[in-house]
Order: sequence, then C-alpha cells, then structure tokens
Amino acid sequence: MFKIYTKTGDKGGTSLIGGVRVPKSHIRIESYGTVDELNSQIGVVSDMSNNDSITLQLREIQDRLFTIGSALATDPGKDIKMKLPDLHEADITWLEEQIDSMNEVLPEMRSFILPGGCLPASMCHVARCVCRRAERICVAMQEEGEFVAPLVIPYLNRLSDYLFVLARYLGLLNNAPELPWRARV
Repeated sequence: MFKIYTKTGDKGGTSLIGGVRVPKSHIRIESYGTVDELNSQIGVVSDMSNNDSITLQLREIQDRLFTIGSALATDPGKDIKMKLPDLHEADITWLEEQIDSMNEVLPEMRSFILPGGCLPASMCHVARCVCRRAERICVAMQEEGEFVAPLVIPYLNRLSDYLFVLARYLGLLNNAPELPWRARV
C-alpha cells in the first residue's frame, strides 16, 4: 500500500524532482505550490460553472498546470530519468482562441469592473488573482537566476487574461450584471 506521508518533510525540507533537497521556503517550492493552489481554484470554478464546454476547457487548463508544476518542481541542474510533459506554443494559442470566442458575445468594456456579480464569476476572479501571483513568483525566480521554462510565464500571463474573460462570460451566462468601478471624486 502506498503511504501518503513520508515524514521526510517534518523538518521543513523537501525534494525537487531530481532528488535535490531544498527548504520548503525556497522560491521554486513557492512557485509550484502557487500553481497547485491555482489548479485547485480552477477546480472550484469548474464545479460551479454548470457548463460542460467550460468544464472541458478548465480540465485542459488543469492538465497544463500539472505540466507547469512538474517543470517548476524539477531541479534544472539534474538529469532526470522520467519523461516530463512540456508546454507548447499551441497551448497559448488555444487560450487566445478561447478568449476571442468568449469576447465575441460579451459586451464591450467601458470601465474597469469589480469582481463579483455571481459566485462562479467571483470565484473565477479569485483564480485570476492566484494566477497573477504565480506569474509574479515565476518572474521573481528568473530575476534570481532560477531557470523557468520559456513558455511558463507567457502561459500564466495568457491564462490570467482567459480567467478574466471567463469571469465576465460566467456572469453573462448567469444573467449577472457587471459591476462597473466608479472612482470616487
């Protein structure tokens, strides 16, 4: 029987794919932990969407997030024996196509909008914020000289755009009004 607990992390360390031990506070751990959080949040949005087409899109995205997580969890200085999946330009293009398709039916934005309107849209905005955090962490990794696969940051950037448009689209499907931001003067 496979045990879920190993006790190897009880002192605050963990292993990257490749076997190198690092503290759990390492930026690489923070990056893939945030991608995991994003993946879980997208699961919530999927469960709330009540739309088979959106659920299929989100499952595809969750698969790509596992791909990103495995890339971020791998020590770039070690040769590993297992074959890991990788991102492709087509994954980013696919997100852009989904964004364009949803935008065709959405009203033109005339102001910033507040997150909200209905629970599925609100949860999608939370996922968008987690996605932006994951992107910022990956950018910080690069700035610290840590390797980040070339398509990870563009994918996360486009995914946050997708999640913003999906939030608006979920609002439309749920007949929820968009909440325009009105700056106090």
